Amino acid sequence: MTKPGTAPATGPDAPRSATTPAADPQGNAPIVPDATFDAALPSLSSDLNAPLEPMPQASMPQAAPPQAGLQVPPAPPLADVPAGTLPPEAPVDPELAQPLTPLGSTETVPLQTAADVAEADAPEIRYVTVVRGLDEIGLEDEFKSLSALEEGDGKAANATQVNARGKEDEQLAVRLMKSLGYYDGVASVALETVPDRKGRLRAVLTATPGAIYKLGAINVTANETVPPNLVREQLPLKTGDPIEAARVQGAEANVALVLPQRGYPFVEVGDRDILLDDTTLTGDYTLPVETGPRSSFGVVRTEGDAVFDPDHLSIFPRFKQGELYDTRKRDDLREALVATGLFDSVGVEPVRTGKAGPDGTEQVDLMVRQTKGPWRSLAGSGGYGTGEGVKLEGSWTHRNLFPPEGALILTAVGGTQQQGASATFRRNNAGKRDRTFSAGVAANHANYDAFDAFTGTIFARWAYDSTPIWQKPFTYAFGAELTGTNESVFDFGRNERVRRTYGIAAIPLQAVWDKSDDLLNPTKGFRLKLNLSPETSVQGSVRPYARTMVEGTLYYPVSDSLVIAGRARAGSIFGIDRDDLSPSRRYYGGGGGSVRGYGFQRLGPFEPVSSLRPDEDGNIDIGDLRPVGGRSINEFALEARYRFGNFGIVPFIDAGNAYESTFPTGSDLRFGAGIGGRFYTNFGPMRVDIATPLNPREGDGRIALYVSIGQAF
Repeated sequence: MTKPGTAPATGPDAPRSATTPAADPQGNAPIVPDATFDAALPSLSSDLNAPLEPMPQASMPQAAPPQAGLQVPPAPPLADVPAGTLPPEAPVDPELAQPLTPLGSTETVPLQTAADVAEADAPEIRYVTVVRGLDEIGLEDEFKSLSALEEGDGKAANATQVNARGKEDEQLAVRLMKSLGYYDGVASVALETVPDRKGRLRAVLTATPGAIYKLGAINVTANETVPPNLVREQLPLKTGDPIEAARVQGAEANVALVLPQRGYPFVEVGDRDILLDDTTLTGDYTLPVETGPRSSFGVVRTEGDAVFDPDHLSIFPRFKQGELYDTRKRDDLREALVATGLFDSVGVEPVRTGKAGPDGTEQVDLMVRQTKGPWRSLAGSGGYGTGEGVKLEGSWTHRNLFPPEGALILTAVGGTQQQGASATFRRNNAGKRDRTFSAGVAANHANYDAFDAFTGTIFARWAYDSTPIWQKPFTYAFGAELTGTNESVFDFGRNERVRRTYGIAAIPLQAVWDKSDDLLNPTKGFRLKLNLSPETSVQGSVRPYARTMVEGTLYYPVSDSLVIAGRARAGSIFGIDRDDLSPSRRYYGGGGGSVRGYGFQRLGPFEPVSSLRPDEDGNIDIGDLRPVGGRSINEFALEARYRFGNFGIVPFIDAGNAYESTFPTGSDLRFGAGIGGRFYTNFGPMRVDIATPLNPREGDGRIALYVSIGQAF
């Protein structure tokens, strides 16, 4: 009996027993014998370059069925085609012979779907962003400054866009948490509808920081250094510190910064490795450092479009050959070259030499790569002051007309009360870094209330000066000056003004101690300046004398935005009577750089009232009196400089006067007060001051205005 559910296997794949006859009468014999198959193969030529032989036309292939939509004439029946020939070609459809339509004229508007129509009608989505979990670890403000949701300003085209921004913020939150050591932190954003507010969503980002990871073992792999453990000492990390990205990166940057200052110019800080342990919540830190050789300074070399030759380049370094390498001195060299203004680009790089230096170091040369820059420039400045009028100054400079660093400077001054021109030769870094030699000629006309003068000057000067790039704690200057001047002067014996010609020879000297933090806009520190000029005046007879001036300024920062600034100045002229001095060499007070509120040079002794002539009505205007100057002066000023952004407000009070006596008496001080505005630029503040005299004399104006560049002091 047959077993239920089974049946004998049948078919060609059924297994066969040895007793079951095969369905194929030939069994395993080949269908075509090998000999017959080989005989049917065509003979092959041994010439590889021979042309192909025609294939025998035993039968014609069946044509592929025509594509839907194409009208192709039917091919003739195979029976009507003579043996050994191809059937005739079917006629070509005229549509196929037409050129293709240019792509530019093809319709590219996509098909509009039902979803598109619905989306077009949908209103703009408005949403608010809620952040949870980041404020507790101090990351909420930083997150909001980088958030895609916050950047969207609460507006989106649809909910899908809001969701996409939320996904970005999820990744952002996780990165920020990891940056503070929360490596298990997770974040998710959920979109919630606002009840009764159609088209309003609430995007809620929830961050779960988890536990913070801290540094475990700290390992540094580096070469031996001098002193030992130099690398580890400059890596300010310790076991137990949170694994904060900023802390770790800052520590590694400190290694890259300090080692080149300690003799290792070629240090390379490798990629850190932190192995986290989620059971102890620690991370073992490993930092590879390739220190390179300990090095000392060699020589300065140069290549490129040379502006300076090696001899002049040797003036700039502040190090000697054999000193331990310090990258700060290399940077100092580069910045000094940049300060010359003669380069389009200049680079200074350490170059290994393989030569032995002192104390087991390797000598490292500095390669200066130079690219010549523009050497000619135009400059201009302008200002206005009550009593001084408008003053405009322009200059043309060729900074390297007489190499190296020999400049020609042509200057012109024009104004309501001053006109002049000068030509100056100046050589910077003259034989020594930061030392300047200058010489020139100048012609000037000044027409002020105090005097009217036509002056010609020849001068020479050596100086060690500060510049906006290099501010030095001590500077000095000395030189020689020959001046010829024709001036109007009040003759007290004749009770009238006359013109006199003076010849003056002077040796001006100056010394400055500067402990302030900025040359044009100081906010802390002090300055002390001393001027001494032994002179000889020739006007009928020779009269030697000396002009002196001492000035001190102090800057005290009350806060980051408020600075209290004060100034005191006093000057004296010894060895000559006032009336024997040319008016242009006397001291006067008043003006934008002196006591504001009073006109330029309007403080000090005046002509006697008897020199005035009554007008048509018989009145005498005291304001027409002209100052005659004095042999001494004192001045004081106090400012409160309040800055907000690039602007500032400066209330101030000034005091001072000039005196006929040799020494200032301190009596009869004149006070002025006012307020100023400042606009801070990258080259210094623009200054506008408005002031009024507090104890005016008869004839003094009520308001004085001053416009210039730079602080008053």
